[in-house]
Amino acid sequence: MEKWHPEFFDRYETATVFDLLIEYLKSGRIRVDKSVNNVRAAYHDPCNYGRKSQELFGHGYFDEPRWVMDQCMSDWVDLFPSRGNQYCCGGGGGTLLTPFKDERTHYGRKKIEQIRRTGVGTIVVPCHSCHGQIKAIAAAYDMPDLTVKYLWEVVADALVIDPD
Repeated sequence: MEKWHPEFFDRYETATVFDLLIEYLKSGRIRVDKSVNNVRAAYHDPCNYGRKSQELFGHGYFDEPRWVMDQCMSDWVDLFPSRGNQYCCGGGGGTLLTPFKDERTHYGRKKIEQIRRTGVGTIVVPCHSCHGQIKAIAAAYDMPDLTVKYLWEVVADALVIDPD
């Protein structure tokens, strides 16, 4: 948006969820205890926040979510390949809302193989489309116990709430 409507950014402050989480964690506005998230997880790079953002806007969100994961989880891994080479889950572009379930499920098989190779029980994503797609293909490819969490859910789970 900044590329096409720079005047908007002169007038209004904007931030991504990554920016907010990092700001809140670094400033101490929120505190987390990563020992609470005691499951092994993997992080999935969504196409829109990664490759497409890099291509269209010159910045892909690769390091930011990993920094947040480091603050909130003790045991997490990258999928391979990762970052700009990550496999698409097949849920982008609104495909979850189309009648092409069989095609979407077939396309997502590479993502499930990628997740399965890690041996994790939890996959973390910052994208609603990826979240829905990975849940759907996990069920279709005999991984019904795979937990799919949003990045901010991982943060929320690790929040330290001080009693007043």
